[in-house]
Amino acid sequence: MPTPPSPTSKEKKSCQILDAGHLFQIDIARGYLLISLPVGILMLLLVRWLWRQWLIAKRDAGQCMARVLLVGSPASVAQIGPELQAQRSFGYLVVGACVPGARIGSRVEGSSIDVLGGLDDIQRVLAETGADTVAITSSDDLPPEKVKQISWSLEAGRQHLVLAPSIADIAGPRIQMRPVSGLPLMHVETPRFSLGQRFGKRMTDLVLTGIGVIVISPLLMLALLVKFTSPGPVLFRQTRIGYRGHEFTMLKFRSMVVDAEERLSELQEQRNTGAIDLDAGNSVMFKMKNDPRVTSAGRFMRRFSLDELPQLFNVLGGSMSLVGPRPPLPSEVEQYADHVHRRFLVKPGITGLWQVSGRSKLSWEETVRLDLSYVENWSLAGDVTILVKTAKAVLTPGDTAH
Repeated sequence: MPTPPSPTSKEKKSCQILDAGHLFQIDIARGYLLISLPVGILMLLLVRWLWRQWLIAKRDAGQCMARVLLVGSPASVAQIGPELQAQRSFGYLVVGACVPGARIGSRVEGSSIDVLGGLDDIQRVLAETGADTVAITSSDDLPPEKVKQISWSLEAGRQHLVLAPSIADIAGPRIQMRPVSGLPLMHVETPRFSLGQRFGKRMTDLVLTGIGVIVISPLLMLALLVKFTSPGPVLFRQTRIGYRGHEFTMLKFRSMVVDAEERLSELQEQRNTGAIDLDAGNSVMFKMKNDPRVTSAGRFMRRFSLDELPQLFNVLGGSMSLVGPRPPLPSEVEQYADHVHRRFLVKPGITGLWQVSGRSKLSWEETVRLDLSYVENWSLAGDVTILVKTAKAVLTPGDTAH
C-alpha cells in the first residue's frame, strides 16, 4: 500500500486547534468572535487616538497646518481669526487677511492679523504667502458672483475655499447642510431641554455624587482644618441664583475670614479708585489672585478646589448639578444683559466650561459665551468630558484657581 502523505505544518496546527476546542468544549468561531470584536474595537480606538496625538504634536510644531487667508469685513475677521488661532490642534494657521477698504500693512482692529490686501489682491496674496485655504468670513462686500470667481481662481486639488457663517458656539450635531436648488443652506436645530434629558442628567448627578461622597469622605475632615486654623463656622453659606432664576443657599468650606463680605465693599472701592490692581476676575465677578481675606488653610483648599466639596450636598438636594454654568451672586445678576439670563435654563454646576477653559483669567464676555454655549449644546458626553478635564485640573492646578 502506498504510504499516506505526511500532514503539513498548517494541517497539524488546525488539528491542534480542533483538539483544544473539543477538549475545552469551545466553539472556535464564536469564541474567536467574542474575543476579536471587543479587542478589535479597542485597538481601533487606540490607534485613532495615537494618530490624533501624533497629529496634535505635529500641529503644535507648526506642521500639517492649513495656511489660511481670511477674506471679509474687519469685524468678521476680528471675530473668526482669533478663534482659528486659539488652538493649533484645529489645524489652521492664519497668514493674514484681505479686507476691503483697509490699508495694506495695517492690522485688523481687535486682533493681531495683518492686512495683506483688498478683494482684488487675493491671487497675489495667495502666491506671496503660500496659503492653500481662503476663508470667507463675511459676505457683506462679496456678492455671490465674486465668491464664485474666488472659488474658480483657486488651484484645483491644492487650494480650498471655506465659508464661515456669522453664527458661533453651535455644536456639530445641531448643524445640517441641505443643498436646495444649488444653495448650500445650513440648518441649525434649536436647543431642546426635554423631560427625558433632564431626568437622565439628574440620575447621572445622583449616582456620581453618591459615589463621590463615599470616595472623598476622608477629605471632609478638612472641616477640622478650617475649625482650628481660623475663628468662625466651618461652612460658608451664600445666596446664589440658580435654575429659572430662583435663589438657593450654596455651601462651601469657609476659606476666608469671617468678615469677608463686609471687607469686600472696601476692596471694590479700592479697585474702582485704582488703589489696587485686579489681577483676576473681570468687570462683573470680583476675584483677586492674592486676596487678603483668604486664610492660610483657605489658600490651600482653593488651589485644589477642595473648598467646593460641600457643594456635592447641593447636588444631592437638587439645587445644583455636577456640571453647569457658574452660580452667580444676586448682585452679579443685576448687571446681566437680557440674553445672559439664558444660563438659568439649566441648573448651575460645581464645574463647567468656564472652569476648565481659563476660570479667573477669562473676561466677562468669554465667561458668558462659554456658559451660554454649554446651555445651547448640552449633552451627557459633553458633561463627562468636562468632568474628566476638571479632575485633571484639580490634580494639576495652574494659576487660575483663586
